[in-house]
Amino acid sequence: MSSTLRAVRALILLAGFQLLSLVLLGVLAAVDWAAVYAPSSVTSKVWLVSVVLAVPVIRGMFMLRLPKLEEPPGVPLTEEAEPRLWAVVRELAEAAGTRAPDAIVLTADVNASVMEHPRLGGLLPGRRSLSIGLPLLTGLSEAQFRSVLAHEYGHYVGGDTRLGPVVARGRRQIQRTIAHFHEKADKKVAQERAEQEKKSARRVAKGKKAKEIDTTGAGATYRAMAKIYTWYGKFFLRASLSTGRGQEFAADRNAARLAGRDATASALREIPVLANAYDFYLERYATLGLDARTMPPQGAFFGGFGDMLSARELQLAEMRAELPEPERSPYDSHPPIAERVHAVESLPDDGRADDGRGAALDILGDARGVAAALEPAVLADELLGFRRAADWSDVLNSGMTARLSELDTPLHRALAFYTKEAPTLPALLQVIDEGRLWQLARRLPLSDEASAAQGRAFREFVRSPLEGLLRTWVISELSNQGLLNWEFSWSESATVVLPGDPETAADALDAAVAAALADLPDTAPLRALLPPTSAGNGTGTGTDIESV
Repeated sequence: MSSTLRAVRALILLAGFQLLSLVLLGVLAAVDWAAVYAPSSVTSKVWLVSVVLAVPVIRGMFMLRLPKLEEPPGVPLTEEAEPRLWAVVRELAEAAGTRAPDAIVLTADVNASVMEHPRLGGLLPGRRSLSIGLPLLTGLSEAQFRSVLAHEYGHYVGGDTRLGPVVARGRRQIQRTIAHFHEKADKKVAQERAEQEKKSARRVAKGKKAKEIDTTGAGATYRAMAKIYTWYGKFFLRASLSTGRGQEFAADRNAARLAGRDATASALREIPVLANAYDFYLERYATLGLDARTMPPQGAFFGGFGDMLSARELQLAEMRAELPEPERSPYDSHPPIAERVHAVESLPDDGRADDGRGAALDILGDARGVAAALEPAVLADELLGFRRAADWSDVLNSGMTARLSELDTPLHRALAFYTKEAPTLPALLQVIDEGRLWQLARRLPLSDEASAAQGRAFREFVRSPLEGLLRTWVISELSNQGLLNWEFSWSESATVVLPGDPETAADALDAAVAAALADLPDTAPLRALLPPTSAGNGTGTGTDIESV
């Protein structure tokens, strides 16, 4: 189907909404005309209901303005600043037989997209822009990146970008009309409930039995109108999004034609892997110091993603081997990634191997500079005002210190409930010394099986989780005293390093925790590892390497 025919189809779908609205208004007018022959009291009620129902219908019909297209937040990349990037963009546009974008914006998403500001409802082209995510450039090879650009140009070639505002307008009209009818129905139900509750209260005051509240019929007319529009909305979405799925396959074929089959298939496999890795990076690294109001060094908030990818290459390779298989829905705007990969890989071999041809990030003239410029463009002002760490180890130590200073585990809460006092480690050790640990353990969140157990069986159920909770509490106390540091790693989880001999620290802490939680508890080894303020009596320091 040509772009012009798709534009006509989109306009017909949009016109269908207007036609549905006209039909409903005609039905309301017919009911009003018939009500003229009814008693005057009935006529006035029918006319009132018709007016109320007609208002959202008419409002929906006159939402004529197309939604304003806004480019995602990011950093504009000019041709003067990034000549090689623009050369690649123009080269692929010429190969695709389409007009190059007028602007390029660097974003913080694992995504690339094209946008167009069309005229005459999508029938005529307009200003074009290309958005490229820095994480995407960081994780793709140049060959893969070229295939991504070629895919986006496929949307230009097919005229897909000119249809987006038209489809979006139809969705907006339908959604707003449905929401208005549901709002009216909810108000009607609330009014009916309030009225029935008043009547029930009066009956009770007179010594009569209260009637059960029943709002089943309230707002039925509004809900019926909403169902009519919901039906058309589902039809509109299925028709418009099915076209969108076909557009994705067509754009993939365009990418394979311009950039090569293998590069296109590998890029499709890589993007979901990068998306998962980027979410992991943001959670475990970039935002690690926020609890301490600490940010990574300038430019490292986004720039560190490449360091993590390099260090975890083996893990990423395992993720690439399996394609995600999400649940299918008729309302998906994109086909499943597995189907897209299989469709590309089934194309004839074009002899162009995915040889990498260098990292896509190398296309940028100053990758570190744009990573730094991206931070103020997309991050909240509050984050930009946080302290800048000297390095990633500083980020880790600051963040973990802040998190451990506010430690609140199930063991903390159980101890507070059991003693009716603020939970402290000396108080816990005192409970253990007094032989009340297992009564305290009954206040922990327990499975049904553990709750039903008695004696030794109960102790075995709770001993393992208690060991983890107590070990974490000890580490928290040492952190509060400034007696530990953290070892930063891009390839593995961070590990805590306590003062002392690292070769014996882990065994010492494990043995001390096990002794404190034994059937015949002994807290002396644990007290010996703790600073005096935390141990309650005795002195000592400990060492440990504990993954978190």
